[in-house]
Amino acid sequence: MAWFASNPFFSVSGKRDVDTGEAVVKTKQSKSKRNVGAGKLRADQNVLDEVSLHRMISLERKRTERSGKPFLLMLLDMKDGLASEKNGKILNKVFSALAQNSRETDVMGWYRTNGIVGVMFTELNMDDRDLLLRTIMNKSSESLRQSLEPEQFDRITISFHLFPEEWDHDLPHRPSNPALYPDLSNREKGNKLFSTIKRIMDVGGSLAAIIVFSPVFLGIAAAIKLTSKGPILFRQKRIGQYGVPFMFLKFRSMYVNNDASVHKAYVTQLIAGEAQPEASDENGRAIYKLTKDQRITRVGGFLRRTSLDELPQFFHVIRGEMSLVGPRPPIAYEVEAYDVWHRRRVLEAKPGITGLWQVNGRSRVNFDDMVRLDLQYASTCSPWVDIKILLRTPAAVLFGDGAH
Repeated sequence: MAWFASNPFFSVSGKRDVDTGEAVVKTKQSKSKRNVGAGKLRADQNVLDEVSLHRMISLERKRTERSGKPFLLMLLDMKDGLASEKNGKILNKVFSALAQNSRETDVMGWYRTNGIVGVMFTELNMDDRDLLLRTIMNKSSESLRQSLEPEQFDRITISFHLFPEEWDHDLPHRPSNPALYPDLSNREKGNKLFSTIKRIMDVGGSLAAIIVFSPVFLGIAAAIKLTSKGPILFRQKRIGQYGVPFMFLKFRSMYVNNDASVHKAYVTQLIAGEAQPEASDENGRAIYKLTKDQRITRVGGFLRRTSLDELPQFFHVIRGEMSLVGPRPPIAYEVEAYDVWHRRRVLEAKPGITGLWQVNGRSRVNFDDMVRLDLQYASTCSPWVDIKILLRTPAAVLFGDGAH
């Protein structure tokens, strides 16, 4: 049996891939696959079905977000017909071996029915993270080795996935570990009709907007070029759905070579709930944004108040990196300051040009409430919800509600 690790928290001899937040015990693999239900296993082994286990993983993520205590998901990929009808005794041995090394508070079940078994070790004490993870890995594999024939053991691939993962936004691909979010994958697969309708709305609406606003594009480009030195477009790395980075475009509203540390310091305080409102609007309401930013040009101030600086984002929608409606895409250093639960705003919906936050006061809403609005949208999104938000957006833009 060969070992390789891809968990940034510990290393095992062999191949490394540090971005996925998982460790893998790789074993021999080959041919056929048939099904056997969990009903073939003893009732006292308390094996959850696939839907129930996925639900428990989702709930445990939320529990970890509140408690700060990580959990470890161990997955056993049953290869070569081990999940077939005739191998029910082997499955019982597998579940019995796993039960020997799990606590009453741990959860066991089918991650993928009759194909992948999952065990979730909950509320772990991570004082010595390396030692704990090695101990779970070694005990589980040794127990299986003792319960199974060598040929049977070699037909199982075991992987370990720790939540919360560490996100590295310097990598060009997804930093979040898909194995820890089966509920999101299932929801995406189950909403194919909505996804298709939303994509049609996105592409059609963006193409129409680009055509209609093409004279405005030209006018803004000329105004920027005539009033300040530098490029017309501002490029910045932003974080898209599932944490995947992309290069984000806006009309430039600031002087070139400005210092971003002022904004970084402010948003870090804002995310931590420590930022004081910068000012009040005409109705005496708090504004959670830098309002006297010396980096912004005169033309840039107008573009920001009217949201015209965001027009180039229609091209991102056509490319599929954004949607017309969704959470705003954050900057990488903002995500680094997130609490674990804040990440859900980039996991559960594709970023958008407008959304509930934009039509509900924008900068008048503190950061935690903004995240709650994004999560509310993600849990209730539908074509009709998108249409209602799109219809409310022009009024928010025209009256500059919360825009600065």
